[in-house]
Amino acid sequence: MNALTFRHHIPLSALMQRDSFRPPLNHTQSTVTPQPSYGASTQLFRRLVWEGTIPLEIRIDSKELPAGSDRNLESYYIQAPRISYLPLLLPDIRKHLTDLVLDEHASKALKEEDMWFEEAETGQPMRWHWPLGLLYDHCQGARSLAAHRDPQSSMNLTWTTGPKPRAVPLKLILHLASAPTEKLLLGPGVDACKAAFMGQLKEGDFVRWGNTKRVTALRKADQDGIWDGVKDHNFDDFWKIAGKIFPTTSAPSAQSAAMPHHSSTSLHRPSSTGVEPSEQNAAHAVRSIPMRVILPDGPVLQDQVPPTSPSELPLFGLLDLPRY
Repeated sequence: MNALTFRHHIPLSALMQRDSFRPPLNHTQSTVTPQPSYGASTQLFRRLVWEGTIPLEIRIDSKELPAGSDRNLESYYIQAPRISYLPLLLPDIRKHLTDLVLDEHASKALKEEDMWFEEAETGQPMRWHWPLGLLYDHCQGARSLAAHRDPQSSMNLTWTTGPKPRAVPLKLILHLASAPTEKLLLGPGVDACKAAFMGQLKEGDFVRWGNTKRVTALRKADQDGIWDGVKDHNFDDFWKIAGKIFPTTSAPSAQSAAMPHHSSTSLHRPSSTGVEPSEQNAAHAVRSIPMRVILPDGPVLQDQVPPTSPSELPLFGLLDLPRY
């Protein structure tokens, strides 16, 4: 028997085929193709990223089930947002899995700080403060690497006919005791996850602008609000606050387009270009792109990455990033 729950999401293919992308019936099409505005394009891709989901299959480690547990309920399936976190799924997992499998006494005695997840095939502990999309991609990358190194490996990926891979659920084992805290780094509490999330916002703010003023200037209500947008998976609530932190989407003016980009050596110096405040917040005015590449075999690549090269072409030198 399986417990099955899906969260509402809009696939990319469905979004690209919606009526709003088609001309109205009986409408005379213009010979000039209108170009989407910076803001409209950005909003579309933000929405597509936000609506991304991953399939999860969760089962409790059978060796840790106490006497009196219902072993007929094997797995719990959920389609979860990529931008969410495991601690935010715990209430659903308790309601639809542990409370049904464990008897009443064991369920009440279960503490969240004792719970932890590992990937079923590799045994890799799942970090609480990593977004679900990162966990999924990291595990898929590890499986792909293992299959490449050993074609006979049982972790070989399954593909459908055609170029598109099958959306295979990420299989997680839920443990009820003996959490490896040295590998998880943080506990399962929502407050700890929120603190890590806000810390990453500050990191990105500093890399992007050379300071953290945009994040630290947020009122307490706004700091809570941006996290609540993630927790409740509410796009509008999130971007109502995030719009104060992230670059604006206006097109560059002739003056700013002619200006050279900031070098990495000027990261700690305030701008003295005399650019209007609205221009200083624009996407073309950022000093560096916050970027961290996490590889399946462990190393993390990170450095100051300017948005363009001197020739104004996108940079592709990720392999040159230092490893930590």
